[in-house]
Amino acid sequence: MDTKKIPPKFLKELNPKIGLIALSSDYMIEKDFISVIKDKKIDFFVNRIETFNPLTSENLIKMSEKITEVTKDILPDENIDCVAYGCTSGTIAAGYNSIEEKIKKAKPNTSVTTPSTAAVNALKKLNIKKIYLFTPYPKKLNDEVIEFFNKEGFEVMSNSYFDIESDIDIGKVDPEYLYNVLSNINLKDADALFISCTALPALSIIDRLEKKHGKMVLSSNQALIWETLETIGMNKSVTGFGKLFSN
Repeated sequence: MDTKKIPPKFLKELNPKIGLIALSSDYMIEKDFISVIKDKKIDFFVNRIETFNPLTSENLIKMSEKITEVTKDILPDENIDCVAYGCTSGTIAAGYNSIEEKIKKAKPNTSVTTPSTAAVNALKKLNIKKIYLFTPYPKKLNDEVIEFFNKEGFEVMSNSYFDIESDIDIGKVDPEYLYNVLSNINLKDADALFISCTALPALSIIDRLEKKHGKMVLSSNQALIWETLETIGMNKSVTGFGKLFSN
């Protein structure tokens, strides 16, 4: 038998790399990321973090304790350009600084994005001051999200919520029902609608909601993807997912 050693040829330039920490129970966030970035030269890697129910701040903080371990397993020993932590209420509960610190223990050179901070940055960039806030959370967690936006300098003009206690059930919400609910809310006192939670099937209905209301509509996944792409310089030519991507 003739055996020959052949030298490999490696790529001279690699695509930007995004790492996503998705909740173990989240149906939507990977689908939403892929919907937006599928035609871009981006390498996308996902790892999942264990969730605990019911949805409470205490359980969200408990979940965050495993962030460093989960981050380490996204291409071990490789640099990731940006790591996105896929939990809005979890970031609010644990605090962005805590999330960032835990991720950077595993990937010191990475940038870190989260849905709540991305939403704040998007709203500020758009000069939006007054929002209608919709969440799927139980009332206590819903109220904590209201408090977060108030502390960030926004006025929550109106609010409604589903009162769902299990994260896995949020991903089972019918998107057409969600559209019908949100198309019938009154935005007259608000500059924009923000739809909280990465597990809600909101991204696909944003365009229709903006046309219906004539106002900006933002969601957790939309804002997270927007800021992640901004961070790696790949935010051009995104259409079909709301006006945020054109700003």
